[in-house]
Amino acid sequence: MPWFSDLFDKISAKRPRPDGKPALTVRERFSALKNIPAFLKLIWETSPSLTLGNIGLRLLRAALPVAMLYVAQLIIDSVVNLARAGGNSDGSLGPLLSLVALEFGLAILSDTLGRGVALLDSLLGDLFANRSSVRLMEHAAELDLDQFEDSAFYDKLERARRQTLSRTVLMAQVLSQAQDAITMAFLAVGLVAFNPWLLLLLLVAVIPAFLGESHFNERSYSLVHGWTPERRELDYLRQTGASDETAKEVKIFGLSGFLIDRFKLLSDQFYQQNKALVLRRAGWGAFFAAVGAAGYYAAYVYIIMRAVGGQISIGQLTFLAGSFARMRSLLEGILSRFSSVAEGALYLQDFFDFFRIQPRIIRDEAHVVRPFPRPIQVGFQFENVGFKYRNAGKWAIRNLSFTLQAGEKLALVGENGAGKTTLVKLLARLYDPTEGRILLDGHDLREYDPAELRQEIGVIFQDFVRFQLSAGQNLAVGRIEEKENQDRIQAAAAQSLADTVVRKLPAGYDQMIGRRFAGGVDLSGGEWQKIALGRAYMRDAQLLILDEPTAALDARAEHEVFQRFADLTKGKTAVLISHRFSTVRMADRILVIENGEFVEIGSHPELLARGGRYAELFALQAAGYR
Repeated sequence: MPWFSDLFDKISAKRPRPDGKPALTVRERFSALKNIPAFLKLIWETSPSLTLGNIGLRLLRAALPVAMLYVAQLIIDSVVNLARAGGNSDGSLGPLLSLVALEFGLAILSDTLGRGVALLDSLLGDLFANRSSVRLMEHAAELDLDQFEDSAFYDKLERARRQTLSRTVLMAQVLSQAQDAITMAFLAVGLVAFNPWLLLLLLVAVIPAFLGESHFNERSYSLVHGWTPERRELDYLRQTGASDETAKEVKIFGLSGFLIDRFKLLSDQFYQQNKALVLRRAGWGAFFAAVGAAGYYAAYVYIIMRAVGGQISIGQLTFLAGSFARMRSLLEGILSRFSSVAEGALYLQDFFDFFRIQPRIIRDEAHVVRPFPRPIQVGFQFENVGFKYRNAGKWAIRNLSFTLQAGEKLALVGENGAGKTTLVKLLARLYDPTEGRILLDGHDLREYDPAELRQEIGVIFQDFVRFQLSAGQNLAVGRIEEKENQDRIQAAAAQSLADTVVRKLPAGYDQMIGRRFAGGVDLSGGEWQKIALGRAYMRDAQLLILDEPTAALDARAEHEVFQRFADLTKGKTAVLISHRFSTVRMADRILVIENGEFVEIGSHPELLARGGRYAELFALQAAGYR
């Protein structure tokens, strides 16, 4: 139909998508359906019993429409025959009432099966959403730290996270497609026997609407897909503008107007683009609906004329008209739903794309995986190590060579941005060096199992996470498998002075910390830091890394913490990052880094005697206390 091809071209893929990419072709939309088998496999794995039950109920319900139409035909023909015979004079009303009772029973059965299908859809959908969310969290836990620092990765993660809930609708749609297709097959038998051309007329009436819906569904997907970064920003602005974590600074700096204006700008832009799309969709949808209605009534008139001519009975007229109307409704539903399924398959691609992202820092089965040394004999050796963050213009660390000896306490000194935190992340193998290598007892760190390595390393970062959990669970984070070991938790709290914080809590170790959940109690910065230090005591690792462990503590608390620091690191290798030289001087040796490169290393007295960069920084800080 050249006329329709021209018409469709005017509304279709000649324009670029909202994300700037060329519009998808019909072939590309169909190719997205390749995700459906994998999706159905996930549904089956979620619950084989619920899936089988759902399919069974749908198969039974698929046969009921044609059965009810046929019984209705028999009822009407019986009524007409009785009317012509002058009523119930021969006692033939009984079969008619039996047919009515049969139709009533079929209606009750259809409703019951429908409710059963809805129930199983709900249960299976909830279970699938839960399992998908768990699977997403499990996969995210396997990925590398630098992947989380990439905005493109976050876009994929956000799209995948949204699919864990919305894809339950797709499940019901796919199963409904199969059910309606079976119903149509039953209905088509009667129409084909009467006049095969009616099916062709049905297709001509419905397909234009299907193609139009397909086009606009793809445009809608493109709009949402292209706006993923902006939608993340909208979520961030919404959270920042109304959050207990940001309320103080928003008020003090008067940021509410700025945040609201930015939110309005982005949300209005999305609204205008979406508005233009839905208006075009509504206009073309009304046109195609009129085309479909014209096709239906043309077939309806044809069937009526056959009945008027005496070629079919009134009951057959009812059956054929009902079959055609039901088939039209089913076909429209199938095609419209197919368009939604194709759209869902496009979104489903986002879900599967996320799971195709693989970590690079893994247990390398291709090489000998060495058991982690217990205890560490030699220590860690950096050999010309360099590291550059993804998409960064400069090196975070470069040409770094030194040895962290077993049992040594090493302090890292340098200005902000010098590369200190990057160095400890390399030690914990949260990153792999871009160049050079790190050795542990003479062997490349890559030869050890990353999970086993991290079990032997305890790290407390300056920006530690304030988990919205109970006080006991917050401490147990350091060794979460010991979360039920109350003695160990209390001992860690006592060693880190966190017990002084817990004693003031209404519910003690069971007290929820943080304001996010009902009954939660928030802590000061110093109190939170004692909790975080308690995690280090829970860890009982061979290598302990403390990044500014006393930054939020007052002078007395800091003094008490470092009285315990010697006990905490006794017999262990330790790395300490601090800007306070009163803390740094406790280390066996001090490594000075500047602009990511090695400057000098030695003990506190040695570095002061050398009169280098460390001595200069020490003198500057000491002058502030005079």
